[in-house]
Amino acid sequence: MNSSFILQSMRLYLRAIQIEDAEEVFNYKSNKESNKFQGFIPTSIAEVESFIKHKTAREINIESSWFQFVIVHQQTHKIIGDVGVHFLEGGNNQVEFGITIHSDYQHNGYGKEAVKTIFSYLFKDLKKHRIIASLDPKNLSSIKLMESVKMRKEAHFKKSLLINNDWVDDVVYAILQEEYEQN
Repeated sequence: MNSSFILQSMRLYLRAIQIEDAEEVFNYKSNKESNKFQGFIPTSIAEVESFIKHKTAREINIESSWFQFVIVHQQTHKIIGDVGVHFLEGGNNQVEFGITIHSDYQHNGYGKEAVKTIFSYLFKDLKKHRIIASLDPKNLSSIKLMESVKMRKEAHFKKSLLINNDWVDDVVYAILQEEYEQN
């Protein structure tokens, strides 16, 4: 991906994660309490570096890959979170996403702003048909975020995901391109 590729909103810009981001990403991803609903809680900067090198796609919009954006505050230039976008297998123009916001920056509208920026890019530029998010139903902040960006609850699966050695429920939210355009 072109390193100058940036998605921008009022207060944020989103860009491809880079190896140089590992320490900043570790600083918020390693917080076990604020990330208790996440599947990846690194215990070292080396784990984050390995994730960046081996688990994130170098190009966007590659089927069956995850592309990782970091969310950067425009004024401070600090990384305040990340958005992972999974380009689903089968090529049916469907994607899944997940978002993490540093606990120091939560409840300030940054998550909503980042998600709306991602949606605009995925629907308008990449012409995706459907975007989904999978989350733990106990993650009330994420549910509130999904509903605030007009996603609808599509499914609730009982004890279907093993996260941090615990079987948890999975709730799926989704939005179609035509629903996005109506908002």
